[in-house]
This record gives sequence, structure tokens and C-alpha cells, in this order.
Amino acid sequence: MVVSGGYVQAEPLKKLAAQVDAIKIDLKAYSEKFYKEVVNGQLKPVLEALVTLRKTGVWNEIVYLVVPTLNDSDSEFQGLARWVKSELGPDVPLHFSQFHPEYLLKNLPPTPVETLERAKAIADAEGLHYVYIGNVPGHPAESTYCPHCRKKVVDRTGYTIAGIHLHHGKCQFCQTPIPGVWT
Repeated sequence: MVVSGGYVQAEPLKKLAAQVDAIKIDLKAYSEKFYKEVVNGQLKPVLEALVTLRKTGVWNEIVYLVVPTLNDSDSEFQGLARWVKSELGPDVPLHFSQFHPEYLLKNLPPTPVETLERAKAIADAEGLHYVYIGNVPGHPAESTYCPHCRKKVVDRTGYTIAGIHLHHGKCQFCQTPIPGVWT
């Protein structure tokens, strides 16, 4: 798996995607203002990279670090979820991760779990099938649930997998295909 901030031009990204099983993009925010003022970059190239990845067919996931007061508004969560669904599809996993004050942003508190749950609820309501909460070990939203029968198909705690209830990439309970890299 490759982890990237998504600042990769289309042609090199396509070549990279052909060589790997999965790519995770750390999307810093769904706001040009945040990218300009906090990241000193631009949002548009990252969104373009995500679209390019989707077109290559390589498995990709998005991690969004929720930073209190900077990228944690309901409108930003909703805009992101709508964009993911329309541009990438409802099956692209979206992880809302808890921020912890380190490095350059030591003045902010950790992300409240309630904020992460609100972000997840908004993305779920927009029709995304695989929305997770990260950096909160033991939270039920760490695991993967079948979008059809709602049963837990991948049971996770932190980075540990406690159980997998898939058979040939399908939910063992209702046989719904669960997208991902399962081999």
C-alpha cells in the first residue's frame, strides 16, 4: 500500500497505480482555504489525483484528519461526502480520523469523538457505504459493515483484525459483494 498526500501528476500516478494493490490519500481538508493557509498548497490537485486513481481501478481510500476549528464543519463534511459519492462512487472508503495535538498544531485539542461521529453520520446520510472513524481504538466505526445486511464483515480494533466474515469477497451472511483487496 502507498500512502500519499495526493500531490502527484496524472501520468506518474497512473504508472504507480499499475504497480501497487492500494493507495491511501491523506486529504487534509475539503477547503481551498485550509490548503492555502494551513498546508501551503492547493486542494484541486489532490481531488484530481483521487479521480485519476479511481479511473485506474487501483483500490484507493481517503483519510481525512479532522482538526478542531480548522476543517470540522458540517458543511465541509457534507461537501466532501457529496463530492466522493459523485466523483468516486459510494464504495470508496472514507476514514475520519481523530486529530491529536502534535508537531505544528499543539495549541488545538484532540478531536472530540462526537465530531467524528457527526462527520460519519453526515457521510452515511449522503449515501457513502464505507465510512470509518479512525484513531479511536475500540470504536464500532473502525470495523467494516455490509451495506446490505449491516452485519460486521471485518472486525477491527486499532490495527488488529479480530475477524473476517467474507467468502470470496462477499458478505458471508447475505452474499453482497464487499469491494476491497481481499487476497
